[in-house]
Amino acid sequence: MVSAGDFRNGITLEIDGRVVQIIEFQHVKPGKCAAFVRTKLKDVINGGVVEKTFRPTEKFPQARIDKVDMQYLYNDGDLYYFMNNETYDQIAVAPDVIGTALKFVKENDVCRVCSYNGSVFSIEPPMFVELEITDTEPGFKGDTATGATKPATVETGATVYVPLFVETGDRIRIDTRTEEYMSRV
Repeated sequence: MVSAGDFRNGITLEIDGRVVQIIEFQHVKPGKCAAFVRTKLKDVINGGVVEKTFRPTEKFPQARIDKVDMQYLYNDGDLYYFMNNETYDQIAVAPDVIGTALKFVKENDVCRVCSYNGSVFSIEPPMFVELEITDTEPGFKGDTATGATKPATVETGATVYVPLFVETGDRIRIDTRTEEYMSRV
C-alpha cells in the first residue's frame, strides 16, 4: 500500500478499480485548511489523463504491470501472434489492442508486451527500426538546401517523410515514437 503522502512520479496504482500511473504530483499546505496532494493521473489501459486530489493519509494498492520482450511472429488477419523468446510461450493479441503500434515493425522483430493481471493492454515497438524504402518519388538536384521532404513508403507499408536525396531501395532508420526519419543506414 502506498499512501498519498508518499506519491512519486511513475508509480502505478489501483485507484477506484482502474490502473493509473502518476504523471505529476504536488503536496499543498494551505494556511488554514488541512494539507492535500494534487495529482495528474494517466489511465494505463486507455490512456486518459485526469486530475485528482487526495488526503495525505489515503492509501492505495500498488499495481504490478508486467512488461515482457516478445518476438512478433505474424498476423493471420484476425489476431497478431507474439512469442516469449525465453519460455517459447505464444500469445495472440487482438487488433484493437495493437492500434498503430506495429506500423514500423516487421515479422521477427522484438516488441515489449505490457500486461496487467495476465491481460495484454498495449504493445511498445522498438524505439528505432531500420527499414527499406519500397516506393518514393525521385528527388531533384538543387532542392536540398530548403530542407524539403517527400513521402516514402517503407517495407511495412507505412509512409514516412524523408529528405529529397533518399531513393527507392535505401535503408533508413526511423524513430517509432515520433514516426520521423533519422538517417540512412
